[in-house]
Amino acid sequence: MIVDAHHHLWRIEDGYRWLDAPELAPIRRSFLPADLVAELALAGVDRTVLVEGGRCDRAEAEILLGHARDCPAIAGVVAWADPADPELAGTIAGYRALPGGELLVGIRPQLQAETDPDYLDRPAVRRGLRTVADAGLAFDVVCRADQLSAVARVAREVPELRLVLDHLGKPAIRDGAAGLAAWAGPLAELAAAPNATAKLSGLVTEADWRRWRPGDLRPFVDEAVRLFGPERLMFGSDWPVCRLAAGYGTVLSALSQVLPPLSTVDRAAVFGETAVRTYRLRR
Repeated sequence: MIVDAHHHLWRIEDGYRWLDAPELAPIRRSFLPADLVAELALAGVDRTVLVEGGRCDRAEAEILLGHARDCPAIAGVVAWADPADPELAGTIAGYRALPGGELLVGIRPQLQAETDPDYLDRPAVRRGLRTVADAGLAFDVVCRADQLSAVARVAREVPELRLVLDHLGKPAIRDGAAGLAAWAGPLAELAAAPNATAKLSGLVTEADWRRWRPGDLRPFVDEAVRLFGPERLMFGSDWPVCRLAAGYGTVLSALSQVLPPLSTVDRAAVFGETAVRTYRLRR
C-alpha cells in the first residue's frame, strides 16, 4: 500500500490569499477530490493524508473533513489550529464532532509565518502542544530551515508529542552544497528525538523550479535517511503545490530514483507504513 502523507485540496473562491503571488499562477485554481483521485489512479497511490492549505481558519477544517468523509482514498486530515489558543481542546472537540471528524489525525499551524524564532518556546504554545498530544493527534510542523533548532527543542521537551516535520524543514535545495550545510546540523538535532518523524515532501519546489533534476534532491534525501532512518520517514507529494515544478507522477518517480538502496521492508516504511503508524490511519 502506497500512502501519500501530504497533499492539499482547495476551492479558489474560499480565500486562499497566498495564491495571489504572481509566481503561483499555475496553481491558482480549485483542486478538488475528483482531481486528486485521477492523479492517484495514474500514480498507483492507495491512500492519502489531506493537510490544511494555509487558510488558517476553523471553517476550512469542516470542508476538509467533509472531503475525507466522501472520498475513500483520504485516510486522514491534518487541520489548522492555533496552538496558543486557550480554547484549543474545545476546537479539537468541535472538529471531531463534524461530519468526517473521526478522520482528524493531526493539527498544523503555519509556523513558517512566525518571525519570532522562539515562538514554540512560549508557555501558551507549549500548553497547546501538550493538548494536541493528549488528544492523540500528531503535530505537523511547516517551518523554515532556520526554525529547525526550535522545533528540535520542542521534540526533546514534549516527548509525548508525535511531531511530524513537513518538507524536511524546507532546505534550500536550489543552493546545492551551501543549502545542505546550513540545514543538516539543525536537522540532526531534531532527528535525535525519537518522537520526531519527517516527510520527504515539498522538495521539488525547494529546488530550482525550472531546471531541477532528481539528482539535485539526492544529497538531501540521503542525509534524511541517514539521520531518521526509513522507519521515521514518509513520502508526500505536496500536490498540487508540486505542480509548480513537476506533476504528481514525476514527484513520486523522482523520490523512488534518489532513495538509497533499501530493503523491501524499509521501502514499504517510506511509502506507507510510517504514515500509517504516525497518523494512526485506518487500513
